[in-house]
Amino acid sequence: MASRTDAARPLGYALVNWKLQSSQRLQKGEGRLKGLLYLAFLIVAVFVAFKLVPLYVADYQLKDKMTEQAKFAIVNRYTEDQIKDNIYHTIQDLDIPAKRDDVKVANTNHGIEISVTYTVPVDFLVYKTDVNFATSSEGRDYMK
Repeated sequence: MASRTDAARPLGYALVNWKLQSSQRLQKGEGRLKGLLYLAFLIVAVFVAFKLVPLYVADYQLKDKMTEQAKFAIVNRYTEDQIKDNIYHTIQDLDIPAKRDDVKVANTNHGIEISVTYTVPVDFLVYKTDVNFATSSEGRDYMK
């Protein structure tokens, strides 16, 4: 018995085979597009993180220094100007765009409260925005 060749197969088989091959080609292209979209999203996420993470790290370091100053200012009996100078020196070291007037020191019934509010402009090449920070810390005087 002779084996069937492609010429001897019915026309319907060739049509089904062609549709199967063309759908496989579409799926391959769809995978490439999805991969490119994931790559573009990853690049944008890394760029945004590169712009924003240092701002939040600097704010965290400022808050840590403010907490330290609030605790020790009570014990060492620092004046408001000394506290402002210490905090402003930290602000300059961290390259935070805040002025000395943005540092607020208040003596309360329970101790000292220090707060700093500032805005950092961020340029994302296609979009510009401002990130607002309002950092505060309180040192309690337990002797009162």
